[in-house]
Amino acid sequence: MTRISVTDISATDTYDSLIQATAYMARNAQTLSPEQRKLLPLTPAVFFVLFALADGEKHGYVVMQHVAMLSDGKFRMGPGTLYTTIQRLLELSLIEETANHDEPESRRRYYRLTGAGKALLHVEFDRMDALLRLAHQKKLVPRNAQ
Repeated sequence: MTRISVTDISATDTYDSLIQATAYMARNAQTLSPEQRKLLPLTPAVFFVLFALADGEKHGYVVMQHVAMLSDGKFRMGPGTLYTTIQRLLELSLIEETANHDEPESRRRYYRLTGAGKALLHVEFDRMDALLRLAHQKKLVPRNAQ
């Protein structure tokens, strides 16, 4: 294992990379409200709920299952965390509740991303990408870990 100290990292390189990443994220975040931008960087709960909804509407239990799958079992959330997160995302208009056409009498609530929710998720992906590029630039991540 190679150890790298803080002195091995150039402040100028780091600053330049972060400035570029910040400018890129700012362009993508223009559609977000100040309240929505305050969520950045996203907590794991918010990130994985948005990520789980990225490919279409789902009800809560399925969101929980997708979170476990997307995180490869490394992040699991219980119903309390899930529904608290969903409520917060609803309040910020990052997700919306949809009508359940298949089961009109069902108590299940279905959710999907709004445009702002998609934008926030893309801003977070951009942030993560910038960090990974910086880590590669600093040789902190092996090239085959892409």
